[in-house]
Amino acid sequence: MAVAGELGVEAFAREVRLHVFRTAAETGRVPQPPEVAAALHRSEDEVADAVKQLAQGKVLILAPNSANIWAANPFCAVPSGFRVHAAGKSYWGICIWDALGICAALDADAVITTACGDCSAPLRLEVRQRKLVRSEGVVHFAIPAHHWWDNIGFT
Repeated sequence: MAVAGELGVEAFAREVRLHVFRTAAETGRVPQPPEVAAALHRSEDEVADAVKQLAQGKVLILAPNSANIWAANPFCAVPSGFRVHAAGKSYWGICIWDALGICAALDADAVITTACGDCSAPLRLEVRQRKLVRSEGVVHFAIPAHHWWDNIGFT
């Protein structure tokens, strides 16, 4: 049974989670702990603890040895090879799976631009009315999905 303090920690982690994902969806930018702390009127240490708790639960991916958010899947906090243009904004996805996940999370039509992993030729995918309507190439996952979190940074 959880004690009252633990429930408060869990509730705050949920508040942080909702703020991070809502901000990423609304702005195309994943907020970092200092910004989250200011928005939620809490200390940076409290937010860092909540972010680390969320990372342990595989809700967020943190930069190595840091409380900085690298990704709030499917939203990537840093530029990547997978650019998503949707709902009048631009987003980054870590991989094609997350790029398509952004379209689903936003429930929006989108254009995804990336490059072929084999020859680096530019690729463009389009999602309209929840369907992939323009695509070329093959999506290949070198790591089986059940092993992605073994080393999510490499995956």
